[in-house]
Amino acid sequence: MEGPICIIANTGSGKKKAAKLDGLLAPVLDRLGGKVEIRTIRDPRKLTAETERARKDGFRAILAAGGDGTVCAVASQLVGHDTAMGVVPMGTFNYFSRSLGFPQEPVAAMEALTGSKPKRISVGEVNGQLFLNNASLGLYAAILENREAVYGRWGRSRVAAYWSVVSTIARFRRPSLMKVTIDGRTRRLRTPMVFVAANGYQLDEFKLPGREFLDEGKFAVFLAPDGSRWQLVKFAIKLAMGRAMPGQDFEMLGGSEIVIETRRRRRTIARDGERDRMTAPFRFRMLTGALNVLAPDEAVEAHAGVSNRIAVEPGAGGAVAPEALDDRRREGSAA
Repeated sequence: MEGPICIIANTGSGKKKAAKLDGLLAPVLDRLGGKVEIRTIRDPRKLTAETERARKDGFRAILAAGGDGTVCAVASQLVGHDTAMGVVPMGTFNYFSRSLGFPQEPVAAMEALTGSKPKRISVGEVNGQLFLNNASLGLYAAILENREAVYGRWGRSRVAAYWSVVSTIARFRRPSLMKVTIDGRTRRLRTPMVFVAANGYQLDEFKLPGREFLDEGKFAVFLAPDGSRWQLVKFAIKLAMGRAMPGQDFEMLGGSEIVIETRRRRRTIARDGERDRMTAPFRFRMLTGALNVLAPDEAVEAHAGVSNRIAVEPGAGGAVAPEALDDRRREGSAA
């Protein structure tokens, strides 16, 4: 990791350790000298603007201090650029940083970052908006909305997160009729949720299949069964226990170009733990080698399979050009 370095810290992430970041990282920062600047963000809506400003200020590396939502917001402004992105994990689950092989304590992660090198990985996009781990519509988006209410009452924890799943399913209404097109093949079905995975580590965490699709540079697409609330509860329990089986408990498909249409034009899309209102059709695309990340040598394969090892050597000039990404996003937004 080469300086100058900017750390963008979201004070609202996880257990809010970012508010005390200076003290937490002081031993490491002292060794790095004057090459590090910490910019604290209290309003998550300002993360993208602050990242863009830091990139234009000429920082060689920008570190996102927060959870997966924070990391995704920072990454969205760095795709297609040479600026390297690192992660100081401070969220509840931290799937992305775990997929890159970093320790989950901020100081240990920062120590690991100092010896890491930039490598390019592939990332997902839906209607022009980036995601690193997953994106979905239907039940999962409703779970995230309920989760924020549960966090507000009981605080952030994994127990609270799991409770939000059960309580959301108990109140969930009928599944939606969807038209799903994957790599040109279309089918119509009724399902409570479509889940699009781009992170192999997260699949391993829940003992789910699908890495073979990620190895081919595709998404792993999961379609939840159309059933009663009790059947959905059983499905959620089996999923949490790592016992959900394709063909029996859900349907799994793979593809690199996904289009989903629903009767309702405006739907909530969940991306890496955050929620956005988008307009159908919902177009999912894989951006190959678009993000320059700081990671240990062996870590990128764990993130999403062979396709995410070193898509482009750093400095080789083979990254997705910013203007090309802008064109893709305009197309997605117009759709």
